[in-house]
Amino acid sequence: MATPRKILVTSALPYANGPIHVGHLVEYIQTDIWARFQRLRGHRCLYVCADDAHGTPIMLRAREDGVPPEELIERFHREHTADFKGFHVAFDNYYTTHSPENRALSERIYRALREAGHIRSRTIRQLYDPEHEMFLPDRYIRGSCPRCNSADQYGDSCERCGATYEPGDLKEAVSVLSGKRPEERESEHYFFDLPAFETGLRDWIRHSKLQSEVANKLNEWFEAGLREWDISRDAPYFGFRIPDTQDKYFYVWLDAPIGYLASLKQLCEREELDFEAFLRPGSDTELYHFIGKDIVYFHGLFWPALLQGSGLRVPDALCVHGFLTVNGQKMSKSRGTFITARDYLHHLDPEYLRYYFAYRLDSSIGDIDLNLDDFVQRVNSDLVGKVVNIASRCARFIGGRHGGRLAGQLHDPTLFERLAEAGATIAKAYEEREYSMAMREIMHQADAVNRYVDRHKPWERARQPGTEEEVHAVCTQGLNGFRQLMTYLKPVLPATAKRSEAFLGIDALRWDDAQMPLLDCEIRRFEPLFRRVAPAAVEAVLEEARLRGAIDAPDANANGNANRSASADHPRPRTDANERSADTTISIDEFARLDLQVACILKAETVAGADRLLRLQLDLGGERRSVLAGIREAYTPEQLTGRLVAAIVNLAPRKTRFGVSEAMILAAGGPGGERIFLLSPDSGAEPGMKIR
Repeated sequence: MATPRKILVTSALPYANGPIHVGHLVEYIQTDIWARFQRLRGHRCLYVCADDAHGTPIMLRAREDGVPPEELIERFHREHTADFKGFHVAFDNYYTTHSPENRALSERIYRALREAGHIRSRTIRQLYDPEHEMFLPDRYIRGSCPRCNSADQYGDSCERCGATYEPGDLKEAVSVLSGKRPEERESEHYFFDLPAFETGLRDWIRHSKLQSEVANKLNEWFEAGLREWDISRDAPYFGFRIPDTQDKYFYVWLDAPIGYLASLKQLCEREELDFEAFLRPGSDTELYHFIGKDIVYFHGLFWPALLQGSGLRVPDALCVHGFLTVNGQKMSKSRGTFITARDYLHHLDPEYLRYYFAYRLDSSIGDIDLNLDDFVQRVNSDLVGKVVNIASRCARFIGGRHGGRLAGQLHDPTLFERLAEAGATIAKAYEEREYSMAMREIMHQADAVNRYVDRHKPWERARQPGTEEEVHAVCTQGLNGFRQLMTYLKPVLPATAKRSEAFLGIDALRWDDAQMPLLDCEIRRFEPLFRRVAPAAVEAVLEEARLRGAIDAPDANANGNANRSASADHPRPRTDANERSADTTISIDEFARLDLQVACILKAETVAGADRLLRLQLDLGGERRSVLAGIREAYTPEQLTGRLVAAIVNLAPRKTRFGVSEAMILAAGGPGGERIFLLSPDSGAEPGMKIR
C-alpha cells in the first residue's frame, strides 16, 4: 500500500439559531462518508466542524427569548451535537466559533492582514433603525425592488428579477424590526482589500481541485470585478470586537471560516498534535472543504484570500454540492416536508437516509431529490433484499449443521476474486465523491452473489443426502461475499457494519480485508442486521413535520445548505408563544409574544361530521395555513372566501379527529358562542402584515 495520506476535512458550519434538518444532512453525511472511507483505507483523516455562533440573528433571537446569546448558542450546540451523533456523523472535533481559540486566531489573522497593508477604513452611509438603536443588515431591510418594483424584497437582492443593489436603492424601504422607515447615518468601517489578491486567487483556482462549474463561477466573478470586502459591523453585535476599537465587531463571515482552524486547534491541544504544521504553506496535510453551492463566493474568494494575506496555507479543494428537495419541491412547512433531523430520528433508522443520499450523490453541484416513495423502495430492495438477504439465507446452514464454523476453502474462488477486483472501481468512485456510482457497483456485485446462491439453492440441497460439504462450502462462499459487500458499504452504513462484524466474529473491517477470504473460523448466531422501511414510519415523520413545522420556522435555509445564505444577517420569524399565565392579567411582554398577522381566507368549506366547524385555508402573505374554526353557525363558506381576518399564527397546532388546526382566527361573540363576529382589518391591509 502507498504511504498513508494526511487529510483534514470540514463541513460548513451550521448556524446556531435553528435545528438541523435533512437538507443540512446532505452535506454532513456526504463528508462523513468520505472521511470514513479515507480512514478505512488506512489514511489519517481528521474531520472537524463547529457551530456558527455569531451575528445579528443570534443576538436578536436571544433578545426575543429573553436569554443571553451564550445560553442560546449553548442550547443549539447540544441539540446539533445530539442530531449529528444520531446520524453517525463521526467528527473528530465539533466545537463553536464563540471560543477563545477562534477569538485568538481571528485577531491573529486580522493583525497579519493589517500589518501587510490589506485592511483599510473609510466612512460609509448605512440604514439605521432608531427605535432598535442599531444599523440594519441587508436582510433586515425590506422594500420594493428598484428595477422591477416587486414589493417586499430584501435590501441586497430581488427574489423576483434577480437584481442586486445597495439597501439605500430600495423603494419604500422599512426596517424588518420596527416596520418603520430607517434613517441613513454615517459609520466608519473596515475593509479587506480583496482585489489585491486577484492574481493569487486565479493561481489557486488553476492548481486546486475544483469542479468545473465552481471554477467557471469564480471566473465570472473575476470578470465582474472584485470589490473590497466590508469585514466590520457596528455595535450592538454578537461576535468578537475588532482589536483597537471600541464599538466595531468582526463580521460573522470573517470569523466563521476561521472556526474550522479553531476547532482543529482544540483537537490538536487535546491530542497533542502540531497545530502550526497544519497552517504552514506546503503542509503535507491535504485540506478539503465540503460546502453548499450558495456559499462558494465566501470559500472560493474571501477565505483563500484571507489565508494568503496572512501567510497561511490555502485549501486543496472545495467539494461543492447542491440543495435537497423533498418529493421534487423545496422543503416546506405548509406541505409538511420541512423535516428536521429529530423528526426523522423519532421514527426511522438513520442508515436508511445515509444510504439513500449515497445512492443519489455524485460529484456535481446539481440538486438531489428525496423522493419518499423511491426512498422506501430503494432501501428495501438494495439493503434488505440484496445485501442482508445473503447473510440471512446462508447463516442458518452454517450454524445449524456445522457448529457455526465456516468451511476451510471457497466453493467458487472466481466469484470472490471478481468482488475483490471490484474494490478498485468502488474505491475510485468514493475518492471522487461519485457515491452513486459506488452504490450501483456494490449492488451489481450483490446481484452476482445472490445469483450464485440462487443457482446452488442450499435450502434444497440440504434436504438431499451426501450434500453437507457442498452446502457448507456454498454458504461459506455466500458469507464471504456478504463480508466483502459490507466492507465496501462500511463508510455508508457504519452501524450495520459493526453488527456484521459482531455476527462474523471478526475485528473491525478494513478496506483490504475484501481481498482475503474468511475461512475455517466461527461465526455467531445470526440476528436481523437491517429492517425494512415501513411506509407508515415515513408517514409518521411527515406528520411530525407538519405538526412541528406550523410553529417552528427553519433557520432561513430550507434549500439544504448547512450554513447561512450569502447575505447572512437575516431575520428569524418569531418562536411559538409561551403558555399564558393562569392569572387573567398578563404583562406586555407576554402579550408581545403573540404573533398577530393579517390573513386572507382563500377557501372555506364545511367539515364532515362537525356541526360547528369550518375548515379555512389562510394566506399569510405567501405561506398557507389550515385552520379549524367554530364559526359555522354564523358564516357560510361563500361569505368567507376572500375576506381578511386577524390571526394568531404562532400557537401550537391542535390535532383533532377532524384534522390539524395550524393557527387561530380572532372573533368576538356573546356567551356560549352566540352572535359571532370576525375581527377584520381595514381595507388596504395585506396578508402577512403584522398586527401591532
